[in-house]
This record gives sequence, structure tokens and C-alpha cells, in this order.
Amino acid sequence: MSLVIAGERSGVGKTTVTLTLLASLCRRGSLIQSFKVGPDYIDPMFHQHVTGRACRNLDPVLTSEAYVQKCFARHIQEVDFALVEGVMGLFDGIKGSGEEPARCVFSPRCSDWRWGVGSDEKYFQSPMSFASTAHIARLLDLPVVLVIDCSRLSGSVAAIAYGYCSFDPRIKIAGVVLNRVGSDRHLSLLKDSLEPLQLPIIGVLRREDNITIPDRHLGLIPTAELPQLDAVIERLADLGDTCFDWDRLLPLLKSERLPPSPPSPLPLSHARCYNGGKIRNALAPPPLRVAVARDRAFNFYYQDNLDLLQQLGAELIFWSPLEDALPKNVQGMYFGGGFPEVFGEQLAENTSAREAVKCAIVAGIPTIAECGGLMYLCEEIVDFEGKSWSMVGVLPTKSVMGGRLTLGYRRAVALQDNLLVDAGTTVYGHEFHRSRLIPEPNLPLFQTYRCDSEEVTGDEGWSLLSNLHASYIHMHWGACPEIPQRFLAQCMKVAF
Repeated sequence: MSLVIAGERSGVGKTTVTLTLLASLCRRGSLIQSFKVGPDYIDPMFHQHVTGRACRNLDPVLTSEAYVQKCFARHIQEVDFALVEGVMGLFDGIKGSGEEPARCVFSPRCSDWRWGVGSDEKYFQSPMSFASTAHIARLLDLPVVLVIDCSRLSGSVAAIAYGYCSFDPRIKIAGVVLNRVGSDRHLSLLKDSLEPLQLPIIGVLRREDNITIPDRHLGLIPTAELPQLDAVIERLADLGDTCFDWDRLLPLLKSERLPPSPPSPLPLSHARCYNGGKIRNALAPPPLRVAVARDRAFNFYYQDNLDLLQQLGAELIFWSPLEDALPKNVQGMYFGGGFPEVFGEQLAENTSAREAVKCAIVAGIPTIAECGGLMYLCEEIVDFEGKSWSMVGVLPTKSVMGGRLTLGYRRAVALQDNLLVDAGTTVYGHEFHRSRLIPEPNLPLFQTYRCDSEEVTGDEGWSLLSNLHASYIHMHWGACPEIPQRFLAQCMKVAF
């Protein structure tokens, strides 16, 4: 068994509580596997910094319900403890249709959104709870610890806790963590209010003004930019040693040690593709060399995507567009998301790297560029201060930062054959950015929709060259390995 850390809403301190738990457990010498509900990239960086193990995303929108279950089971086999950090509030998710679309990436959606009748009780399952923390807790049959921000309440804490415990009886609330408690008197009032519920108080965190993790326009500042992070983690570990009821927590966190399951043979015959695409044979040695941009500017990658590339025969060559030359003799390139707008000047100064990337793409090197990677391939990035910085220039547009946040899951239908999918293929992904392209593409890669409705969100992506896939859409390939297989099949055609 393991444990889900959920919040009654966003901003209550889920990440702080999770990191405090992880830091204290690691100090005890425990081997811990962490997970994050949803498409988030930055929280998993903090998990990995603490545990030394890659955090895994559990997202049935980007993958499938079955993949979430398999991913979780696979990665808890050889660890002492497992911990899942939730997303937003416990029941906050998206609307589903009850239909399983023919698709490349996405799962069957829940259809049991109604007043339901159990053996002797009725419950209400929200129609907006697909991919919520509650959904993941049900899928994995895990207990939940609810984090409550107590900074502006006392007696009302009982109403909040009671509501969350009773809303869906299938969710097992194991206890609460009271966060941002102001004083001993405040704590006494909270305990007195909760006592009639007989709901265990798993932890109490006081207001800690000296323990902060800075943020900016897309959330927390990534770990690579925080030189004092280790000191913060040490303070969190100190806090965790004393603020939790470890006698209650450790049995909940204990992971069942299962015998390792054999790796899935390649090709991955369980995967399906919307347009009936066939899965290619496993790639033979020697490994394909794929340059992966990874530094302070580009660090948004799902570990499962990188794992898939390696399992399919790729040798990943990590490099920094901020400081390095493009690696020699590569057969593919992958630029993930990140914050290139923050490092525009330094990226512009590395002229040799920009020129080498442009020459490689023009010469036919297969290239994936997601969000920040897309911005890097533009002619310019215009930052929040209006300063323009020259970029690679392979795309005839510039990326302009603005105040408007584009955020949400997307259903994207390919409008043309491209590096990763054929025209007409539907994929599901996630957008999260504050930039826009000027001008927009004349021949866009995708038409995009809200994934839970028919609302069109726009045309998106560039694919001027058959070897280039550049898009704001972040995709997780776990449930659709045909995508990396198709990419590497094109890389195989590059010879030196």
C-alpha cells in the first residue's frame, strides 16, 4: 500500500507536505518512489531532487487508466515506500463523455457520473472528476491524506473535512494534515472541532515563513535554478521529523514488494493507433544517437518518454543549448519545454549552437520540439520586457511573451502528415504557456479542441519540413509507443 497526498483546493501546501515527507523519509535511509497526478513537470523535479529517483506522472488523459495502473505497479516493486502527490483539489478534474474515442493517446472515460446506489447508501460522483486525484486514488485503491489550509479558519475545519470524507464514500480518507497552523491556541481549536469526526490528524505544520520555494509565471522555479535548495530540503526534513504522526503514516506508506515483472517485449504489441498504424520491429544495434536538450532552459520531459526512446534503441546524448556545441553525429534531436524566454540572451549568445541546430534540421535530421523547444526554433523570442533575442530561425515566426496564460488538455487532430503522426490522427496532450507566435502558421500542424468538449481552441504547430515536429502540445507517449517508434524509424534513415 502507499498514500495519496491531496488538497482541499489548489494552494493549500500539497507540494510542501509531500517534500517534507520525502525529505524526512530519505533522511531515514528509505528507498522511495514518488508519483505526481497530472501533466506537471516542475513538481516532479523537486521529488527527484529529494529522492534521487525519477518521479512518474499518473495522467489518464495523456495516457490511459490501464497505463496509470501499470506504471504505478511497475515502479513500486523494489522500494520501501511510495507516495503520490495529487493535483489541485481532491475532486478537481475534467468532464468526460463516457465514450472511448478511437485515438492514439487517451483513455476510456468514466461514464458512471450519476446518483449511484450501493448496498445501502447513495453517492454522487462528480461529472468533472476524470483525471482528478480522487480518480487516481480509486484506480490504484489507495488511501488519501487530505491537506487543509487552516490559516483562515478554526471551527469550519470540521465541515470541510466532513464534506470531503462523505462526498464519495469510495475514497478512503485516512486522515488530515493541518497546514499553516498559527499557534497552540489555534491548534487546540482545530483539534476540538475535528474530534467528533474521529478523523486522525496525521500531521501539523505551523506557519513557516523561513521555508519558501520561489515561483514565477508558470509555477515554481525549477530545481536547477535554486542553488539554496539543499538547505531548504534540510529544513523540511527537520520539520518532517517532528510534525507527522509517524506511527500512523509508515503503515500507510509501506510499499508491497512484488517480484519484478519481465520487461515488455518489443515491438509493444498492446499499443493501438487511431489510424490503424502498424508497430515497427524493435530497432537493432548500434544505438541511434539522439541529442536531447537538457539544461536550465529546457527541462520539461516525461521520464517515461525518455525511457521509451532508450528501450527502442536510442542512445540519448544530453546537451545544453545554453553552453554546449550540438553533439556530433546525431541522428535525431529532441527539444523539450522549459523557460527559454528567461535565458533568451544566453541562448542568443551561443551562436554556433543555433547555427548547428538550423543546419541539422535543414539537412534532414528528425527533430521534435515541444513548447519551449518550439520557441527556440523560431526567428526570435520577445521576452516580458519587450527585448528581442535571436533564436535558431528555422521557423518563420517569432515567439512573443504576454500576460495571457494558455492552459489545458487538448484534443489535437493532425491536419497533415508529419514526423510523428499521419493526417487525421487524433492525439491528446497538454498546453501550458504564456507566449504566442507572430505570425501564426499558414499550414498548421493540428486543429485543437478542449479535450472534454467540441470547443475549438485553435490551429497549432509547425511542420514546414517532413523531418520536423514543432508544437506547443506536450505529449506523453506511454500509451502510444508508435510515436517514438515512428520518430526513431526516421532517425534510422540518417547516415554518416
